Amino acid sequence: MSHLDNIPSTPGKFKMEKSPYIHRLRWHSSLTKLTFWSLVFLGSILIFFFRSPSSSPLSSDPSRRSLSTYDWGGPAWEKRVRNSARVRSRNGISVLVTGAAGFVGTHVSVALKRRGDGVLGLDNFNNYYEQSLKRARQALLERTGVFVVEGDINDSALLKKLFEVVPFTHVMHLAAQAGVRYAMENPSSYVHSNIAGLVSLLEVCKSANPQPAIVWASSSSVYGLNTKVPFSEKDRTDQPASLYAATKKAGEEIAHTYNHIYGLSLTGLRFFTVYGPWGRPDMAYFFFTRDILKGKSIPIFEGADHGTVARDFTYIDDIVKGCLAALDTSEKSTGSGGKKKGPAQLRVFNLGNTSPVPVKDLVSILEKLLKTKAKRNIMKLPRNGDVQFTHANISYAQRELGYKPTTDLQTGLKKFVRWYLNYYSQGKKAAG
Repeated sequence: MSHLDNIPSTPGKFKMEKSPYIHRLRWHSSLTKLTFWSLVFLGSILIFFFRSPSSSPLSSDPSRRSLSTYDWGGPAWEKRVRNSARVRSRNGISVLVTGAAGFVGTHVSVALKRRGDGVLGLDNFNNYYEQSLKRARQALLERTGVFVVEGDINDSALLKKLFEVVPFTHVMHLAAQAGVRYAMENPSSYVHSNIAGLVSLLEVCKSANPQPAIVWASSSSVYGLNTKVPFSEKDRTDQPASLYAATKKAGEEIAHTYNHIYGLSLTGLRFFTVYGPWGRPDMAYFFFTRDILKGKSIPIFEGADHGTVARDFTYIDDIVKGCLAALDTSEKSTGSGGKKKGPAQLRVFNLGNTSPVPVKDLVSILEKLLKTKAKRNIMKLPRNGDVQFTHANISYAQRELGYKPTTDLQTGLKKFVRWYLNYYSQGKKAAG
């Protein structure tokens, strides 16, 4: 049983005009237009940088707000940061965990802390899903001794300050805008968090001295429309089926660039449908549980010609083991002061369970565990970024990380349901 179970993406040829006068007029007109548009562009930049925060259209989106709005800094704050990041075991590491109040972030932070590593969390607590769940995870982390700084990865000033206070040996970068379908509603949040946010973090890490080794969350969604299974790290990943997937693929290319230019040690982890206690309410297993208990119908998608939709469901404890193994096998970055001194480690691994399960079977397991019959609404798989199946080849992770998942879906869902019933029976309000 997990220790967290019960704790409350050909120019045309140029033809010279015959009349020099006409040529001069057109040249003058072009110059005037160029000057005009240059001034417009410059003015736009000035307005963007100097307008008040309250007038910014971004200020209404909590997932994009700057960390300058948060309260941080000062002797007492620095002391909490140092205490949380202090290594307490002989061969421990000091880790900055971004997205620490997220599902995977919480579990990884607790596991690191409990084995004696120094851990400092960072999270912006956006409202993509119920914030009360994130705050409950934060409380759990605080009880474990992990301080979560409320801030955003796009706040370079905060990130630089954190590295000034603590010389982190490692970064576990889990902060991201998650969810495939939400990208159709708010695409800018994905670019802001998954691309700009990653670059902001890497910019600070490249200049840190010493540079930390970085492990970060990519996604199985990068395999997109691939039909060869199981998915291998050697397969093409240039056919994303969603914007979320495209941002994660972009992240992998950005990681390659920073590794090549600055000598940052980078390891990407492609997670396959992670589930378990303290999970995300936007995931199917979570809202299926909620809606089955409420007597609401749940959507069961099927592919073309009634094809089965299946997922490689991976239990959170197995994912945590993979994350810690990636940190433990990370080599040191080779740069100093933003300059590369030699080749640096660059890896990407699949972390899955290798046993895809049809979604309809997931529902059957939940029905037995909840002792309630589900109202199934069979629907055609929509063109919203979801793919029909995922299946991980984990041989590379097995060889390099010693990664070996041990939890089957029946066992994992049993632990999730136990947590869910306990958590929401404590007066918590279920999402939706």
